[in-house]
Formats: sequence, C-alpha cells, structure tokens
Amino acid sequence: MTNQQLMQRDLAVLWHPCTQMHDHEQIPLVPIAKAQGIWLEDFDGKRYIDAISSWWVNIWGHAHPHINQAIKQQLDTLEHVILAGFSHEPVIELAEKLVALAPQGLSRCFFADNGSAAVEVALKMSMHYWHNQGEKQKTRFVSLQGSYHGETLGALAVTDIPLFSETYAPLLSQHYRVPSPDWTQAPEGMTAEAFARQQFNALEQLLIEKHSEICAVIVEPLIQGAAGMKMYHPVYLQLLRAACDKYGVHLIADEIAVGFARSGRFFACEHANIRPDFLCLSKALTAGYLPMSVVLTTEAIYQGFYHPYSTLKGFLHSHSFTGNPLAARAALASLELFALDPHLQRQQQIHHVCQQALEPLKNHAHIVNIRQTGTICAFDLVQDKASKTPFDWRERRGLQVFQAALEQGVLLRPIGNTVYVMPPYVMTDDELRYVLKVAGDAVDIATQAPAKGSDVGVSLP
Repeated sequence: MTNQQLMQRDLAVLWHPCTQMHDHEQIPLVPIAKAQGIWLEDFDGKRYIDAISSWWVNIWGHAHPHINQAIKQQLDTLEHVILAGFSHEPVIELAEKLVALAPQGLSRCFFADNGSAAVEVALKMSMHYWHNQGEKQKTRFVSLQGSYHGETLGALAVTDIPLFSETYAPLLSQHYRVPSPDWTQAPEGMTAEAFARQQFNALEQLLIEKHSEICAVIVEPLIQGAAGMKMYHPVYLQLLRAACDKYGVHLIADEIAVGFARSGRFFACEHANIRPDFLCLSKALTAGYLPMSVVLTTEAIYQGFYHPYSTLKGFLHSHSFTGNPLAARAALASLELFALDPHLQRQQQIHHVCQQALEPLKNHAHIVNIRQTGTICAFDLVQDKASKTPFDWRERRGLQVFQAALEQGVLLRPIGNTVYVMPPYVMTDDELRYVLKVAGDAVDIATQAPAKGSDVGVSLP
C-alpha cells in the first residue's frame, strides 16, 4: 500500500473530525502505517515527529513497551464487563490511585468514555445534586469567554467558541459567560496576576446577583486549550474557589487537556492549591491508548445521591464502556511510569528547554504573545507586531505553518493563527529544540507567502 492508495480508499468512505473535507482536494491526507516513540511513519516511509501528542493524549510516546505489555496481559484475562452491578480489579485499582493523587477530598470516581462525556457527567451531577437538595431553581452554569468543554450538547452549551457552537445554538441551553483572565488581553504594563484579579470582578458580581440559580462555574484551569492555548494566573482559581464557597456554587475543573503533568504539576489546580468539587479527566488518562474519562467528586456530593431507590434520587447516567478493563489497565501502566519520576523532573526539563528554544522567536516580526505553562508553549502569528494586528483568518496562515512543518517532518496543528507545541514526555531535548526550530522556520515560510483566497474553507484547529 502507498499513501496515495490509502488516501483514495479513505476519501471514498470516511468523514474526518474537525476537518473541512473539501480541503483534501488540495491538501494530501497522511495515512500512518506505524508509530514508535515520538515518530509516526506513513505508507511511503516518511517519518514525522508527533509534536502535539496526537491531539494532546499520547504522553509517553507511541507503542510504549510497558503499556503495550500491560494491555496484552489484561486482554488474556478480561476485555470488558458491564460496570453496573459488577466490577473488576483494574478499575478499582485505578480509582484508588486517582483518589490518592487528586486534591484531598475528591474521594469518588465516576467513569465515562471521553472528555465531552466527563463534562456531561459533571454538569448533570451538579444540577442533580442541587435538585436532590430541594434547590430546583439552580439550573444555570457559568463558563469563561473562549472556553471549550466538548462537543456533546451539554458540554457545547458551556463552550464559547462560535466556530464550534454557533450553528447549534437552537439545540443548546443558555448559560452565563464571563470575561476570560487570559493575560494576552491585558493592557500594556499590567501583570498577569493583576489582570486575573481584575477579570474576576465580573464573575464575582454575577455570583452575587445570580448565585441562587447557578449550579456551578466550569473552567479549564490555567490554560484555555482550544481557544488558542490562552493562559492565566493561578490567583484566578484561588479567588474562584473562595467565591464558590461563599455563594454556594460548585466548581468544576475541566483538566481534560491539562491533567497528568501537562501544567508542570500533576493537576493544574495544584498551582493554586485548591480542590474543585468536580475534576474532569480524559486524554492523557490512558496515555492515548484507549478512550476513557473520569469525574472525581467529593463524599458530600456522593452522599447527595445515596438514598433508597424509592426516593428516585439516584444518578442513573451510564455508558456502555464505562470503566473498560483494557483502558483502566493502560491508565494504571501510565501511572506506573509517572511513579518512576515522582518529582516530574522530565516535565521540568521540557519546560526549561522550551523556554530557551523560544528565546530567538521573541524578535520575530510576525510573532507575539510567546507563552508557556509547564510542558505547553504557544505563540500567535500577527500581520503587524507593533499593533498586534492579526492576519485575516481567511488567509489560513496557521494552515501554511502546518504544511511547512510537515514538509520538515514535524506534525504541528495550529489553532487558527496560534502555533503551539505539546510534546510527549519521552521527546529528547535535542528533538524538542528541533521541533521549535522547525516551528520558527515554518512561520517564516507562512508569513512570507502571498495571502490565499477566502474560499478554502474553515481554518484547521
């Protein structure tokens, strides 16, 4: 098989996610034959560094021998069983380990299939808890401008990226939005902490006025991923936790993208030393091997549903593959790899190398807002640096970065005009420096190219 043969077969039957399929009339699809470590290899033998961890999930690289072996052993014992009325050792052990690792007080694990499903669970569980407490007027949620929490209808209703949600507005419940603490919006000279405090005022005012009808505030701690890796100061989370306590509102931490050491701490909430009422995890949970998500919550919330069946207060949400043994075993194997480096020295080193490698880009004529949290770094492409005038989105400069980097053997996937790197933890320092050099070279190519027309479809996130 060749790339061309696989591409023809694919385009005859598949509809790809987050893709304007019309693009593939001009942009070749890349079929992957195999992968090892940080490398993907296509059917023509060309290799690519997976610099975005295959949509942020693959933290230990592809085909890691330890995780492979764990799944193989589990496959010979139990591949799946219903989790209603039944259980199994891998999911019990995984829940025990997650409770031990999570902020103190998160003592119960509810498993689901993917990130959007975890958010749905948390939203439903929060509202249902208040309903069980007799506070049936609590039906609304609060999220940040630029937030992304998934693409099922409940999760999409608290998402604030028009590209994803605007078309489906007639299907979505209406909830509150408050200004983002994203520091790239801060006035010149204002620190990230001062800006976060300023932006929090609007949320606090909303809670003062509307807390009696609000179930929960949902946030992506420290990094708003799909908004373009927008980052903010941990003080915002500290203020939010205190306000939620004061006004009787739950706090949902969506750490689907930033959990499992992406932020430099095992969970991003640790930077603010807070405990949410719900912690949503997925993506890196199974190191990119199998779909799984989990919502951790408190004993108090669990007890809000713990009643005789006749009261009809049970949480009867379910997924067919909840707590799948193979996925649980992959997650356990991933946690065992973390245990080999309990102080997250590798993640700290990735942060340090990125910091150094980004330094030469600070003077680039078309790059602004260079930023970094833990192992995630990003910057924005602009037409004019002094005024921060962005390129017209229809010119698809980010897509041109994607194509130029792919030519040099690096998989980047810019979000509009934001270029970011989220590497697997097994990437070496030299490989990481190469990735960021290629990113800079690709920006040179993309920003020097003539503008493209506006008929080429939706920008690839």
